[in-house]
Amino acid sequence: MYIKNSILIVVRLFILSFLSISCLYGQEKVSGNKAEINYQIYCATCHGTTSGGGMAQSLMDGIWQFGDEKEYIRRNIMFGIPHRGMPSYEKTLSEKEIRAIVDYVYDAEAAGWATKPEPPTMLETMDYEMQVDIWADNLVIPWAIVFLNKDTALITERPGNLLMVVRDQVLDQAVSGIPKVLHEGQGGLMDVNIDPGYASNGWIYLSYSHSLDKTDPGEKRPGAMTRIVRGRIRDMKWVDEQVLYEAPHETYRTTRHHYGCRIVFDQKGYMYFSIGERGAQDQAQDPERPNGKIHRIYPDGRVPSDNPYRDVGLPTLYTLGNRNPQGISVHPLTDEIWAAEHGPLGGDELNLIQKGKNYGWPIISYGKNYNGTTITDLTSKEGYAQPALYWKPSIAVCGIEFYQGEAFSLWENKLLVTALKYEELRLLDIVNDHVLHQQVILKNAGRVRDVGMDPAGNIYVVLNKPDVVIRLSPLDKF
Repeated sequence: MYIKNSILIVVRLFILSFLSISCLYGQEKVSGNKAEINYQIYCATCHGTTSGGGMAQSLMDGIWQFGDEKEYIRRNIMFGIPHRGMPSYEKTLSEKEIRAIVDYVYDAEAAGWATKPEPPTMLETMDYEMQVDIWADNLVIPWAIVFLNKDTALITERPGNLLMVVRDQVLDQAVSGIPKVLHEGQGGLMDVNIDPGYASNGWIYLSYSHSLDKTDPGEKRPGAMTRIVRGRIRDMKWVDEQVLYEAPHETYRTTRHHYGCRIVFDQKGYMYFSIGERGAQDQAQDPERPNGKIHRIYPDGRVPSDNPYRDVGLPTLYTLGNRNPQGISVHPLTDEIWAAEHGPLGGDELNLIQKGKNYGWPIISYGKNYNGTTITDLTSKEGYAQPALYWKPSIAVCGIEFYQGEAFSLWENKLLVTALKYEELRLLDIVNDHVLHQQVILKNAGRVRDVGMDPAGNIYVVLNKPDVVIRLSPLDKF
């Protein structure tokens, strides 16, 4: 280790000396670009002097292993990726210098970037060979998908469009008359789901960021919160709308992130939905606030009389201490509710959701603040539920869905888990409430936002960057 570090120091000193001499001889591009100098000193040893790769992966192929956004890359440089051998540079480089390196490597003209390759046309997993098809494209930040029947599906676009896909074709006309959404930050039109009795009643459920009207002319921006409605579609029009959940207006927040929100139904007739803590972490512990919680109501908006916090807070609350759950699914056999929530820097969680439990945020956490500071020294404490699984570093876990269908019968009742940052679709084997195994079945096709199935069990993966939906169907079984 000492010899290796010594060689690394010598290499870096050589590069620095070379660049300094180049500056003296008037090479303006190098002398005027401190970010390029820092890249050559600190990054080139592993990623190559021209970003083409070396001991670490290439930065020129359009594939980001640990997050395809500037902020992800900034954090990776600052805090490192210990499990992959990448060191932390927070004590070596200033925040400004790190941001400059990120800008440098993102500059296509300076660094010669390639675009992300097209999704693969075939994948191999432990159990299946799969065909991969682009099923819907030219979308704008698609967020969720649900099938109405074998021929028809709905896709939400975060800016506020509800699209219908009929026989594998996205209709040119979006559904008209859906609620106005606040499309700012992470907000907009989010989840879509259908009633368990949809075939007979036609109810469709939407979650979205709802904003209040400004009451003060000097107010910079209105408060917002997650809202739940249901309606029907007739002749491509949204009709019969009913507001099922609207938080008390005094709890609305001017932040524009961590809305949640997924909607699911269990076999007992309850509906569950999540609301993120909206950037106010301590409010996740306050039963008089809707944010940082999972809620339970009936599909018509009525509140169950045995909800656990009726006497001390909001009557719809089912659990406390959930940071930002963007994935919920109901186990087909046990009827258990499972939720996946974004952690901070580290500490994404998969939780078995049980009535009245407190999942700890921010009292306990396996993560830390994005600036590297400590949120809490506790990863466990009496009275707070432990996650069934946590990811550290964070994979930016999003939509989840228990698999059902004939197409991939070996995966029946296993959990499909999406990852935005790591651009992955994972398959988890859960037995007796424990995660026994997980495998990655899709990687680097894009930021994976949601996953769903058609009635036959083909898998549909909602991607951001590129904004498409791809279909996975079986070719063969090993």
